[in-house]
Amino acid sequence: MKYKKILITGVAGFIGSAIAKKLIELNYEVHGIDNLSSGKIENIPKGIIFSKIDISKEKKFNFLPNDIDCIMHLAGQSSGEISFENPISDLQKNTIATLNLISFANNTKVDKFIYASSMSVYGDVKDEPISEYHETKPLSCYGVGKLASENYLRILLKKSDSFMMRMFNVYGPGQDFSNMKQGMVSIFLSQALKSKKIIVKGSLDRFRDFIYIDDVVELWIKTMMTKEEGFHELNIGSGKKTSVEELLEYINEVLGPLDIELEGSTPGDQMGIFSDNRKIKKMFKKKNFIDLDQGIKHVLKSEIPS
Repeated sequence: MKYKKILITGVAGFIGSAIAKKLIELNYEVHGIDNLSSGKIENIPKGIIFSKIDISKEKKFNFLPNDIDCIMHLAGQSSGEISFENPISDLQKNTIATLNLISFANNTKVDKFIYASSMSVYGDVKDEPISEYHETKPLSCYGVGKLASENYLRILLKKSDSFMMRMFNVYGPGQDFSNMKQGMVSIFLSQALKSKKIIVKGSLDRFRDFIYIDDVVELWIKTMMTKEEGFHELNIGSGKKTSVEELLEYINEVLGPLDIELEGSTPGDQMGIFSDNRKIKKMFKKKNFIDLDQGIKHVLKSEIPS
């Protein structure tokens, strides 16, 4: 395989650690960075060459080899709600960190840069599958920062091929059940397991595109391996529309009866969005995605002691 030495930022987080684990299984040399502000040290797989670093502040990356083949950049603040509480911090953790990493990539031999972007770059959309060619008009500070980082990569990255992974609602085993401001599936499951009560911020008619962590890991690995060149935006979603009410019904089937309570809303929250994912299906020849009901059962199996 062409890419042998990989750098993963946010390696102690939910998605970063899952990708790292798979790469270690595939015998890659994996260097991992995380400031451990939200990620957990116990998430980092064995075999990772780890550095505790805040890349939003670090401008010199002398601790890394200068022959990294591929950067997988997943570090950052990942909550739209939190981005309103401290927009400057969100800017530093997401956009400034990306700029620092671009500088490292330009000064070394990085061939490929894969960036964890978000569906939030699209903003308010119609009730229809949203493709990568849809206009971008984010509603949250988080979405603004993600879109800015995409554009900085497009403009400033000199010699590396780059892929903007616009991830939809990722869920699965290993997600942080203590974080009540990020991850709709994990928030609802955490509440249900603790109290048999789920507090929903916003309408039950809202809809999302939920994609299981194994599908996400597969797509990141295939992106690393692809021979496609240049700059690409990719929707990382299942392509299936699921309402909040339907999600609650799935959870109620396995953990019910549950008490559902509606309470206010979340600032910058999209009413609904799901992906047109034909681009990734064609590029990576991916036909099937794990169904939400099956995925929820996998999550609960990992969270509930047998």
